[in-house]
Amino acid sequence: MLIRVYDAAADLQRVCLNKDWRFCLIGGVALLRWSDPRMTDAADITLFTDFGEEEKFVDGLMGAFAPRVSNAREVALRGRVLLLRHPNGVALDVALGAFPFEQRTIERSSLWQATAQHELRTCSAEDLVVHKAFASRGQDWVDIENVIQRQGKKLNVRLILQELEPLAALKEQPEIVDQLRSLLSKHLVG
Repeated sequence: MLIRVYDAAADLQRVCLNKDWRFCLIGGVALLRWSDPRMTDAADITLFTDFGEEEKFVDGLMGAFAPRVSNAREVALRGRVLLLRHPNGVALDVALGAFPFEQRTIERSSLWQATAQHELRTCSAEDLVVHKAFASRGQDWVDIENVIQRQGKKLNVRLILQELEPLAALKEQPEIVDQLRSLLSKHLVG
């Protein structure tokens, strides 16, 4: 299954590179790089579109991959997430980025040799933690704890908090930062 995800991610990445678009993989593929491996059935990407420029990106991707829902274009233009499917069946979730944090995430991204055939551009471990803390679902907190345990003191905690605090404030959920601080102190004390 993972090879299919890597294949789908590589094809999505290839389309973005061919169009000279700024992007990086986030979510499950990035988690495979920075944490203990777990199954994922999707390739998630942040694609920097800026506000008001989304249509050309959405249309370009819909020309390369099939939509997962009948109104995918409208959903993407309204909700800023394009839901596609790779020909091998893997779900492709494309977040249409426009915020400074998303731009910085892409700037900090780097290449990862996932397999002999797959070199993929993923977000940093720090940005993965921020993305997952902002989403703040149950599995996200399990994933964050695993990243913290695996990366340990290599994590730039100051950067994580610097990026997360304004996002949590924007979401009006400052408790997200408190929950992350608790996990960080649990695993990185000493």
